[in-house]
Amino acid sequence: MFDKEVYTRRRRTLLDIMTGGPGSGSSANGIAVFLGNVEAPQNYRGNDYKFRQDSSFLYYWGIDEPGFAAIFDFDSGDECLYGDDVDIDDIIWMGPQESVASKAARIGAPVSAPMAEFDKAVITARTQGRKIHFLPPSRYYNTMRLSMLTGVSPEAVRTVAPTGQPLEGGEACHASVELTKAVISMRLIKEECEIQEIDKACEIGYLMHTEARNHCRPGVSEQEIVGKMEGVTISKGWGVSFTTILSQHGETLHNHKHNGIIAPGNLLVIDAGAESNTHYASDFTRTLPCGGRFTGRQREIYDIVADCNELAFSLAKPGIAYRDVHLHVAARMLDGLKGLGLVTGAVDDMVNEGIAGLFMPHGLGHNMGLDVHDMEDLGEDLVGYDDDQRRSPQLGLGSLRMARRLRPGHVITDEPGIYFVPALISKWKSEGTDKGMVNYHKLESGYLDFGGIRLEDDLLITQDGCRRLGPHRLPIASADVEAAMAD
Repeated sequence: MFDKEVYTRRRRTLLDIMTGGPGSGSSANGIAVFLGNVEAPQNYRGNDYKFRQDSSFLYYWGIDEPGFAAIFDFDSGDECLYGDDVDIDDIIWMGPQESVASKAARIGAPVSAPMAEFDKAVITARTQGRKIHFLPPSRYYNTMRLSMLTGVSPEAVRTVAPTGQPLEGGEACHASVELTKAVISMRLIKEECEIQEIDKACEIGYLMHTEARNHCRPGVSEQEIVGKMEGVTISKGWGVSFTTILSQHGETLHNHKHNGIIAPGNLLVIDAGAESNTHYASDFTRTLPCGGRFTGRQREIYDIVADCNELAFSLAKPGIAYRDVHLHVAARMLDGLKGLGLVTGAVDDMVNEGIAGLFMPHGLGHNMGLDVHDMEDLGEDLVGYDDDQRRSPQLGLGSLRMARRLRPGHVITDEPGIYFVPALISKWKSEGTDKGMVNYHKLESGYLDFGGIRLEDDLLITQDGCRRLGPHRLPIASADVEAAMAD
């Protein structure tokens, strides 16, 4: 938890944005409802998943415990934290607990009340015809609870659309686009205290990837490596920031199976990150030669990806759209693949036709912060695209999660990759998608068993450029990776 002044300032800023403060462009009224998460059972009540607080609740209210909610009144400026004090049965199992009033004081909330009063306050506001603003929830329990309190369907509760725009079937959208955009505008630009926490998460991420590299040896099980990595995140922080991807089948972008045995000649893609104890995330990817050295063919492709990673880093700075960085990287990648005879034609023409999508069917990067894909529960396009940008229909570019013009304080990932997906190659060939620009004979004769390569760093946009987050950078040049594995 940060100092209470951080949370007080954030809530005051939100009030200004929502109620017509300088440059806000808004004049919202009514109340804003913030629901924290509750315990979620794995298989029966009492045997719960590890608790993780809702990130927006954490951002404004700071309490990392289940069973809390809050209301912000935009008409009066009042705010109230809701939660229940423990009784003797709770104390027997959990020990003495801090009171809700004390927790409210620690985050600068002037008023607190029991949770039953929260339901009454929302229902009263609804009865009075007041606007009820809330963010689209990600958890099922909160979805159903908001549906019950507001009287709209769960689908409407979880959907953000322009005010009054009907959903399919004629129901108006009830998740607040005004509140959602206001929260996104604040959480996109990281404060110094947040950057410090992300640096901590990146340090843990460095240690977990180092542990993986040290144990990547023929005969070792993938599961053993994952266990050692995730043990680092628990001993140094909260745990992993997302489900670990570790696979010798890198052509499957999100392969979560860990039942393989490290075999020489393969490539091991490791996409994994850690959360600090305050829940800020890191997200790194490295690709290792399982036998300690790259083959000639592997090194050729690897060096293209590493060059693309460095190019994105050199281009990322205030004022440039990350969509344009993605396109520059696509051009550099296609130029490298052209040099290997895998594609043919003018590079600009190949970029325009979306040929890069055959080899990199994902975007260059995403926002990162309290969520590893920061705020995507609030709507990927709202978070990742400026108002005058539209998502591309092309494979690869169309999956770009962060396209915005970069500003100081943005935290983004830089993760180019090259993959050889046999089913996708076959599909493009049969449909003629490549318009004669892909050398299928060479792909089929030497790359269908290649797998894939991805290399990812986390970047902070600064006043005049960017910096990589974390105190250390994982080895990335092919010669450096081999040297680190030899050590």
